[in-house]
Parts: sequence; structure tokens; C-alpha cells
Amino acid sequence: MSTTRPYPPGDRGPEPSGASGASASGAPVTGESAAGRAPVTGASEGGVAAPTAATGRQTRRLSFDGESGVVPLARDFTRQALQAWGWLPSDTADQRAAAEDVLLVVSELVTNACLHAEGPDELWISRDRKVIRLEVSDRGAGQPSPRTPHRAGRPGGHGMFIVQRLCLDWGVVRSPGVTGKTVWAELAAPA
Repeated sequence: MSTTRPYPPGDRGPEPSGASGASASGAPVTGESAAGRAPVTGASEGGVAAPTAATGRQTRRLSFDGESGVVPLARDFTRQALQAWGWLPSDTADQRAAAEDVLLVVSELVTNACLHAEGPDELWISRDRKVIRLEVSDRGAGQPSPRTPHRAGRPGGHGMFIVQRLCLDWGVVRSPGVTGKTVWAELAAPA
């Protein structure tokens, strides 16, 4: 688990103007992510959800059940979400770099689930005005971590190092009594 934040995963602390993941009445937003923590907005099997009025949060979900070629599938799904959210096509080099970072992190998280777990179960992508959050759930028991020491010149072993370098934060969530885990990562929205 990442230890760089003083509050739980999915909680970026208090936000101005009441944008805390609660509805205007103070009730929690319906639904939960794969990790069971971050609120979502009723994402359907088709992967598209409406924004929550208070936070502008939008969520998409992709199930990998029975799918092959999951890494390109995850990248295509993410690219479509970024297009729908206005991240692509990019107007500036910074926006293009931010979108490419998101695609790279998705590739690394899904690849790790393929190599070190029993393959990914689901991909959740959510975004608000500040952050995009990626979550990949799997049934594996392992604990992802960057290899230390990191040896840039050697093949393999770079996935979690890349995730750590590109993301604001990342971590692993396990639910008691449930097999597997959810690996999550958060990246800043482009300026």
C-alpha cells in the first residue's frame, strides 16, 4: 500500500464548495468502485455513467469476463473515455502527455494483473475536475511493488516503477473475506 497520503485511498481530503462525493443533501452518491471505497455514479455494464452534480465525477467500468487481448481492450476503452471527457484529441502538448500517461498506467496495471495474478476482472476509470482514478481488480494474492533496486537497463520489472513515477498516488485495496485485490492509481487532470 502506498503510504504517501494521510487519508484513505480515493479520498483526496476536504474539497472547497462541498464537493466531497456526497449529494447536495449530504447523502452518499450511489454505487461503489471495485475497491468498495470511492463513490461512483451508477456505472453500468456498458461502461458509461452520468456525472454526479456535486463533484462532476464520471465513472466508466469495463468487465474482462471472457475477454482475450485485455491490454489493448483496456487501452481502447480508456482512450474512448478520454475522448468522451475531452482529454483527446489534445489541444496542447501537456494535455497530450497527460492522456498518454493515463494510457500507459492502464497498460501497466492490466499487464501486471495478467503476469502476476490470474488476469484482471474489471477496470474502473473515474474522473472529477482534478484527478483521474484507475482501478484494476483481480483475484491474485500478490502485493505489487516497484522492484528495488530499479535497473533501467534490464528488461522487465518496470511496471510499478512507471506507475509510481507517473501517478500522484497509488495503492492496493483488499476487502475482508474476498479473494483478490484492487490496484488503484491516481493522475492529475491536464491543465
